[in-house]
Amino acid sequence: MAHLGFREFLSNRSAPFVIILGANEIASAVAARLAREGYRVVLSHDPYPPVIRRGMSFHDALFQDRAEVDGIQGLRGETALEIVRVLSSPGVVAVTSLQLTDLIALRTPDVLVDARMQKSRMTTNLRNIANLAIGLGPHFAAGVNCDVAIETHPEHAGELVKAGETLPNDHMPRYLGGVGRGRFVYSARAGVWRTPLDVGARIFKDYLLGLLDGHRVLSPMDGFLRGIARDGAVVPENVKLVEVDPRGRAASWTGADEYGRAIADAAYCVIAKTAHPRCWARPVTESYH
Repeated sequence: MAHLGFREFLSNRSAPFVIILGANEIASAVAARLAREGYRVVLSHDPYPPVIRRGMSFHDALFQDRAEVDGIQGLRGETALEIVRVLSSPGVVAVTSLQLTDLIALRTPDVLVDARMQKSRMTTNLRNIANLAIGLGPHFAAGVNCDVAIETHPEHAGELVKAGETLPNDHMPRYLGGVGRGRFVYSARAGVWRTPLDVGARIFKDYLLGLLDGHRVLSPMDGFLRGIARDGAVVPENVKLVEVDPRGRAASWTGADEYGRAIADAAYCVIAKTAHPRCWARPVTESYH
């Protein structure tokens, strides 16, 4: 059975194979959207920056924890056979610590999506690695380092960039409950993060959230934890470590939000409209907003 599954996966008749770089909430929203349409999706985890919105992503599947986004389940796969086994089931995506060079050795991807959201790092050229390479967020330019670039700026989320680069990072977080940057805690130093808390926890201003390199980290306000780096994570300096949702009963920390779904819908429409007719037969469907 395993042999037949692997052979079918490698064949041209199998469903389109998509590699997504990153396992954050944006990468996971795209993965969930594509999995709903029958694509075989594997997310390649990148440790920088650390994932904090873990209830909105497939990240925790790497640790064998339950990870589900909009009805799609993420399962860990650390070998070729494990990944193929995961992808043999509908409504499931594979999550792995294997990197792109390992995954393209398994099978050339039909689509490659860079959703790492590395806002302060330069991006490598993704073109010619897959039939279609999509770049999400800053530092991408269509026809230069990707085939299609998609905006992730909050005011332009999901817009296609047909010429020039996507907008640069303006270091201005989206407002939530009337609060912008103030609802985040950034790492003041590099180190190992230790915390007993998880997403969804009710916390209060100056509440002890954990220790970073042995130094206390306190909550900036009352609310619920919308994001928090996983206990034991190795954290670089000056990255988001914690996010507080101040909206009270309206707070949410699971599943894709409207922002992620807008980007995911844009990515799916691009993929469906540029699909090779012999290999990808699925039409564009309505958004699942």
